[in-house]
Amino acid sequence: GLAETVRTLKDNGCHVVLISSGAVGVGCQRLGLSKKPADLSKRQALAAIGQVHLMRFYEDMFSAVGITCSQVLLTLDNLSDKQQYANAVNTFHELLEYGVVPVVNENDTVAIEQLKIGDNDTLSAQVATLVHADWLFLLTDVDALYTANPAVDPKAKPIRIVEDVQALNVKTEMSQSDPGWGTGGMGTKISAANMATAGGTRMVICQADPEVVPR
Repeated sequence: GLAETVRTLKDNGCHVVLISSGAVGVGCQRLGLSKKPADLSKRQALAAIGQVHLMRFYEDMFSAVGITCSQVLLTLDNLSDKQQYANAVNTFHELLEYGVVPVVNENDTVAIEQLKIGDNDTLSAQVATLVHADWLFLLTDVDALYTANPAVDPKAKPIRIVEDVQALNVKTEMSQSDPGWGTGGMGTKISAANMATAGGTRMVICQADPEVVPR
């Protein structure tokens, strides 16, 4: 579904950049591990194992719909250093000019804990700013931003449109249902919204159903 949505967007004249983590999780899967290890060097090794297979999945999916994809691995150093940032801008520009879909992930194999971007929400907002994206879609397990976590608060109400991110008054605690594979939460999405909208990008939080994006 994700690949078909990207195909639809490209057929409508859009450039698409995909932010995707999962390398450590795939590495755990390949080695039969039931949870992520706490040790940084072990997670980095698992990222190196999983990244190859993660990109193979994307290559297979995108090839099936006639799209060429590429891998772009970033660290906080790449985004904070002026020259490296300019190089990244140029790389994305050329990839999009070629009609390629960049699949972006943090370079977990070499990033140290103190200098990690840390989550896809923040990474996607930074990349959206870098490429001057018109739209940023965060696909998640809820259909909108809520006043509180709807998984734990039955009184939580959806907020469909936010005109001023700074004026938001929401509770952002995470539920306990996540088994430890993911990072982020609604708090990081609001931080991402601050970052992306400051750069001129409109942001949408929506259910992880890729077909809603072209609508």
